[in-house]
Amino acid sequence: MPGENLSRDEARTRAELLSVDGYEVFLDLRSATGEGDGAQPRTFRSLTTIRFRSSEPGAATFADLVAPSVTAVTLNGEELDPAAVFDGSRVAIPALRAENVLVVDAQCAYSRTGEGMHRFVDPEDGEVYLYTQYEPADARRVFANFEQPDLKAPFRFEVAAPEGWTVWSNGAEESRDGETWCFAETKPISTYITAVVAGPYHYETDLYTRTLDDGTTLEVPLGAMCRKGLAKHFDADDIFLVTKQGLDFFHDHFDYPYTFGKYDQAFVPEYNIGAMENPGCVTFREEFVFRGKVTQASYERRANVILHEMAHMWFGDLVTMKWWDDLWLKESFADFMGSFSMVEATRFGNGWVTFANNRKSWAYRADQLPSTHPITADIRDLEDAKLNFDGITYAKGASVLKQLVAYAGREAFLEGARRYFKRHAYGNTRLGDLLSVLEETSGRDMTLWSRSWLETAGVNSLTPAVTYDAGDRITELAVVQDGDVLRPHRVAVGLYRHEGPELVRYARAEVDVVGARTVVEELAGAEKPALVLVNDDDLTYCKIRFDEGSLETLRSHLGSVTDPLARALCWSALWNMTRDALMPARDFVALAMDFAGRESDIGVLQMVQAWARAALVHYAAPEWRETGGRLLSESALRELRLAEPGSQHQLTWARFFATCAVTDADLQLLQGLLDGTAKIDGLDVDQELRWAFLEPLASHGVADESAIGAELARDDTASGKRYQVRCLAARPSAAVKDQAWAQVVESDALSNALVTATISGFVQSSQRDLIAPYAEKYFDAIERVWADRSIQIGMDVVQGLFPGLQDNRSTLDATDAWLSTHPSAPPALRRLVLEARDDLARALRAQSRDGGRA
Repeated sequence: MPGENLSRDEARTRAELLSVDGYEVFLDLRSATGEGDGAQPRTFRSLTTIRFRSSEPGAATFADLVAPSVTAVTLNGEELDPAAVFDGSRVAIPALRAENVLVVDAQCAYSRTGEGMHRFVDPEDGEVYLYTQYEPADARRVFANFEQPDLKAPFRFEVAAPEGWTVWSNGAEESRDGETWCFAETKPISTYITAVVAGPYHYETDLYTRTLDDGTTLEVPLGAMCRKGLAKHFDADDIFLVTKQGLDFFHDHFDYPYTFGKYDQAFVPEYNIGAMENPGCVTFREEFVFRGKVTQASYERRANVILHEMAHMWFGDLVTMKWWDDLWLKESFADFMGSFSMVEATRFGNGWVTFANNRKSWAYRADQLPSTHPITADIRDLEDAKLNFDGITYAKGASVLKQLVAYAGREAFLEGARRYFKRHAYGNTRLGDLLSVLEETSGRDMTLWSRSWLETAGVNSLTPAVTYDAGDRITELAVVQDGDVLRPHRVAVGLYRHEGPELVRYARAEVDVVGARTVVEELAGAEKPALVLVNDDDLTYCKIRFDEGSLETLRSHLGSVTDPLARALCWSALWNMTRDALMPARDFVALAMDFAGRESDIGVLQMVQAWARAALVHYAAPEWRETGGRLLSESALRELRLAEPGSQHQLTWARFFATCAVTDADLQLLQGLLDGTAKIDGLDVDQELRWAFLEPLASHGVADESAIGAELARDDTASGKRYQVRCLAARPSAAVKDQAWAQVVESDALSNALVTATISGFVQSSQRDLIAPYAEKYFDAIERVWADRSIQIGMDVVQGLFPGLQDNRSTLDATDAWLSTHPSAPPALRRLVLEARDDLARALRAQSRDGGRA
């Protein structure tokens, strides 16, 4: 990544100097097909014209471009020497005039890392598919530009493509001349949300219509696409349904019509992230096209992502942050609005349960890492920006906004959003711009709220402290707050009691928690509860703790809590206690074995299963792992056999059993389910489930290379290839591990998707001794990998191959040694290593607690 970074100071200086009037970009993608020169990167022609003004005639600046070569550069009609002005990542622009025209003719490289113009060859039919992905700063890999969010401009794209292809961009198709597609000019947008999708995609259409308040009719053409090989699985009707429901919701509440014309949604291969909010041409990972049977949680997740990206059309695309410091101005809002709109406008009415149990878990972890940061972060450069697409920017920010709605009022919050859009449409904003409109609409002083919640890092713990009189009535119930920064919290405190076999809430009080201790006066005199639940209804962002009596109740009756959200909050709190070494890991595993089978919410069940597995692998004392693994696999198999035949619970338990299988009998059952000699009533072992069963067989040495190859022959698709690569790397062989390591670390031949598949197969918890020798190799390699590879692949390698399964003091010491001897390593690289070190140290503390059982 040498020379590709851009600092905040450089961006600020350039923004003060320039204003951009427009881009005209021509891309010749006809080179995407046919035989390439294996010795050289496959390239395409990129011809860019930028019209811009300078506030200081005579000054110099630069444009951004990451490309193998530049053919010609012209500034205001004068040719510049490409060798003199282009250094591989920047084009120097000397002697500006008041009005300028820069033309850059370059050869840009197709990508195999999911950054820039990604090129994918479908192994199923040999077809080539292209798409772009830029955030935060990879548009410069496709065309010359000023790569920062506050230099917005209209864009006009022309694309030459192979015969038989279809091309999409942000604007609607305006005309076609032979193989060249011309697209309408966009509204002013940032470079990182421009997009091109091209190839023989399967494409379906629909139309959204709405009568606006002024009596006019808004028509938004809808499109959805995927690879031809996935067309038989593509449920475009459901995608269009959620899309229309979302557009209705946002028009109802935002009072600002969707402004980007059409609304295409492309489901593309080898995508690094969930989705990207390119206006008019949203891109998604194709895993959201389900090849086999999935649970409602998968459909809910897809709907949430569709709505998250749609919210960005207003928060992020219409109004954009000036610099990545205020990334939360789009991501926190989109994360919150995704759940908010999903709960109110779609069939997924339990979305806040998922939010509490899943999204906030991501935030709690991120907020306890040494790299934790305020929601409004200090982003020095693009590498910082890349790493800040994290649980704080997304899930903590969304949690804080959920609390803000309770604090300011729903209508005040939405009216603030409406004024924000109208006041700053097509512009760029900072934190203060949002706070000012919220102060106007709510009448509240947002300064203290912002200082407490947006400008400080860390998570508070809230614990009930209860005393009783002789008649078992509450004399005082207080909420005790811990944390480095004590914040104001609006919380609900719920009291639960046994009513027959159920634990139900019989009293509730809302209170503003301020300072270290807050008395909930409203609950004085209430009968003694079996369970006190602080942050009932999930109004604030905090870690929930329990008093001793409540904890004992949950150990025996967690499954009796009738309210799904309350139950999810209890599970989340118990998991946080396990991570914080306040509860032995084996106790959490026991709770999962006792009560997960009674969990009705499928998303919560999947999280509990994942947590139980993580507790066993990372937090249980090493001497108990074998026993715990056997107990967990027995429990998973028991619940699988008890689950209703053909139900989503049965499918969920089948997948979990595959991850837990350890005994010969377990593996024989999986093999029998694959070859048809065993059967579980109602369980349809489709192709996706076959791969899920095959991986543990491969990792335990039961399935060899020929068996894996035979499975690929059944499923010779892009998905099948990824599963095959993962299974091959999972085999318990030193030679296999050497080969996998070399393919990922020493070579850049694999695509991004196959790199992640190989890493996933390489790291197997049942193979700790086998992969132990790679701990030293890891520390020898990571600085070189970070320097030589793209930032996405660098992140995949540094995070994925950290020797966390070598969970002992020597690995911690080796990590500390690397950090102490590499003080000048890139800050983003050091951050990833520090985060991995923190996870390891946390695991060692939890193992000590589990072993001591104190």
